[in-house]
Amino acid sequence: MAVKTQHSDAYAMYFCTFTCYQWLSLFEITKSYDCVYKWFEYLKNKNIEVVGYVIMPNHLHCILYFREHKFDLNKVIGNAKRFMAYEIIKRLEKAADIDLLNRLAAGITIRERKKGQKHRVFEESFDAKAIFSRSFLKQKMDYLHANPVKGNWNLAEDFTQYEHSSASFYEKGTGFHFKPVHYLDVG
Repeated sequence: MAVKTQHSDAYAMYFCTFTCYQWLSLFEITKSYDCVYKWFEYLKNKNIEVVGYVIMPNHLHCILYFREHKFDLNKVIGNAKRFMAYEIIKRLEKAADIDLLNRLAAGITIRERKKGQKHRVFEESFDAKAIFSRSFLKQKMDYLHANPVKGNWNLAEDFTQYEHSSASFYEKGTGFHFKPVHYLDVG
């Protein structure tokens, strides 16, 4: 049984991470990076700012700033995952990727299947850490911006060249697909 952690709205800024099911590179396989950018635009319209982000082939890190005090982080992330999952499944169906669709379908429990869920696109939980200081914010920004060139990842020659990240915005004043709100302009 999944245990949901309720995240407090005591802090206005959170470092959030969610992962594709079994660490599958579903964003890359389905070219669904655009779904994340659409979600970011939706958040802007709801008075929630994206301060920093990196969209990896199989997971997403983002720093969200909530301009209004009352919010439900679980609902914000849950809705994002649901919206993106529908689009990812639609793209897999269009590509007739039966093997992958079957693998995602096998991840559903009997209880979830009875509720109508057909595929597991993301891991059930997500990680969220409240950002309570400028130094912690900098640590998380450095971490997410370095992600595409760390460990096994070799997604760009230089971290500022990775197109699905806010690194270029912060380091060069330019961006690729989405312009975040600078952390100095919030709070």
